[in-house]
Amino acid sequence: MTAPPAPDHDPAPRAARIDVALEEGLRFPVGGLAILRPRAGDRFEALPGPLALAQGFFPDHAALARAGHPVSVEPAPAPGALVCLPRAKAQGLGLIAQAVAGGARLVAVDGQKTDGVESVLRAVRARVALAGVVSKAHGKLFWFAPDGADFSDWTPAPATLTDPDLGRFQTLPGVFSADGVDPGSRLLAQHLPATLPARMADLGAGWGYLAAACLSRAGVAEMHLVEAEATALDLARANVTDPRAQFHWADATDCTLPGAGLGGVVMTPPFHTGRAPQPALGLAFIAAAARLLGARGQLWMVANRHLPYDRALSDSFASHQILAETSAYRVWHASTPRTQRTPTLSRHRRAEPRR
Repeated sequence: MTAPPAPDHDPAPRAARIDVALEEGLRFPVGGLAILRPRAGDRFEALPGPLALAQGFFPDHAALARAGHPVSVEPAPAPGALVCLPRAKAQGLGLIAQAVAGGARLVAVDGQKTDGVESVLRAVRARVALAGVVSKAHGKLFWFAPDGADFSDWTPAPATLTDPDLGRFQTLPGVFSADGVDPGSRLLAQHLPATLPARMADLGAGWGYLAAACLSRAGVAEMHLVEAEATALDLARANVTDPRAQFHWADATDCTLPGAGLGGVVMTPPFHTGRAPQPALGLAFIAAAARLLGARGQLWMVANRHLPYDRALSDSFASHQILAETSAYRVWHASTPRTQRTPTLSRHRRAEPRR
């Protein structure tokens, strides 16, 4: 059974471009095809096998595996490669460099205009001649033979951020808040209490900033970092070397953690995937926090101040309050989870999501 696509991803345009490209002469070398960063719901029946999919975002990875595709986190070397462009240009260029370094003699690149495919096409064309281009369904698929061209300078280089309280962190293009500490996360860190519960978790931990802030407080014996993006979790492992930290590659909205209920959860829940606003995603994080917490568990959360989470917190917790508020954010504290309820959106005006 084919897994449903992610809510913000329509697989039909990619499939249509692949069909047209094959009709117009796209031919991958015999011996295997690596597909980098495919999304849930993508279909590749028209492509020659054997296929080896590589996706480090856990929900897409899991959906592709359920659909019966061979999928790993890192791409295997192959004579052919199809790069499915992500939103971040530097990350997309890095995937092309990775495909070439893996020995691909022919590389195809597919993406929507909203993914910046036009800009990536121009960057590739400045280095090598294109063998073909298909324009369809508000996107493009183009292909080329590297022919010895050097793409190694497109490999993303880690950036180093310095926080005055918590020290140095490494980030990479494509992860959330790659260019600096997220202002909402910083605001939340500033309003954490001096002493935290012994068993803590950061849902959607990213490259580890909030987890590091928690570990700087008294009382923490375990710090569980739950992150869906494998690259971000690898950065967190490098950034948070405290032995109390435990790392989990998982969907924070549908994960389990070892041991009894947690004493505390911190989180900056995402409010969209891709470009599509999804307030329900934040609701799923709230419900997950309530489910993972023990009877006296506490939640500390920052969110866009206009997102309608007051009702959701009331549904999931016996009490909640605003600890801090700016023109952009609210820091919430909630306690005593009601795990039997499902949070719902309040009737407040919805705003564009922040992440």
